[in-house]
Amino acid sequence: MAIRYKIDVLAELKKKGYSSTRIREEKLIGQSYLQQLRHGELVSWKAIDVICSLLDCQPGDLIEYVNETSKQE
Repeated sequence: MAIRYKIDVLAELKKKGYSSTRIREEKLIGQSYLQQLRHGELVSWKAIDVICSLLDCQPGDLIEYVNETSKQE
């Protein structure tokens, strides 16, 4: 996949006081999105929006594009 996370999103959320339990209880991000984050899979733009709001950051602080063709050359 050419787009990946630059940081461990769940670890950063936990540093800000948002444990998985709190996120679920406050219905900030759905359980399926938490699972996707655990596995390093990309989530929806809505979830990215919530994460950026909680971490007070920009989407570019979370994700990056990696040109996979240049890796293979």
